[in-house]
Amino acid sequence: MAAEFKLYRMAGKIGDVRRWVAEAKRVVVLTGAGISTDSGIPDFRGPQGVWTKNPMAEKLSNIHYYMADPEVRKAAWLSRMDHTAWKAKPNPGHLALAALEKSGKLHALITQNIDELHQMAGNSPGRVIEVHGTMRKVICMSCGMTAPMQKALDRVRAGEADPACRDCGGILKSATISFGQALVPEVIDAALRAAAEADVLLAIGSTLQVYPVAGTVPLARGAGAKVVIINAEPTQFDDIADAVFREPISSVLPRLLTA
Repeated sequence: MAAEFKLYRMAGKIGDVRRWVAEAKRVVVLTGAGISTDSGIPDFRGPQGVWTKNPMAEKLSNIHYYMADPEVRKAAWLSRMDHTAWKAKPNPGHLALAALEKSGKLHALITQNIDELHQMAGNSPGRVIEVHGTMRKVICMSCGMTAPMQKALDRVRAGEADPACRDCGGILKSATISFGQALVPEVIDAALRAAAEADVLLAIGSTLQVYPVAGTVPLARGAGAKVVIINAEPTQFDDIADAVFREPISSVLPRLLTA
């Protein structure tokens, strides 16, 4: 009952959040897959998520299966070629965060997403911390060469089921962090440092289950920041948040951040 009352009490806090943002010097944003669902990109763990509807799809994102099994790589390349992100465009939620940066308030945008819709919306690459990398590039797992993803996909369309690195013959994969693959320490350090410096932290469209990035929420709260969570489903940090919103992100975020 207390939790239900708290959500009800916080539901009308749009004016408060607008004031917190207006008074802040450093707004830090954490985004997860939920912000991109209104752009037509399904999330992973939600009711209609990719892994919820097809658990075998998770295997394609496991680095051990990917490196060991050519058939998994072939299936992964077909999946990349058909990915909804290639036709996706930024939605009003993305555009609201770009406007936040233009206002001079955005300190950092930490994202768990790999679709680069934040940059397409207008956020500066230097402000975006991509903790899970990007699907718009490929990387060679042997020599570290990187190249645009579309060049590799053109090779798949031309008949190469599992294109190899043209520099060294190594295995190519998307420049994303797969399950079982180490995160980049410098990227995680930047994310945690930004959270600790926040006056306001907005956690948007994330289940807040994946660490260490989920730890940015209690870290910011402990440093004195106001914490706002916008997500369709409950999260483990709702009880420490100053405001929680369950409304669609592309609807509520512009109301919170733009005049």
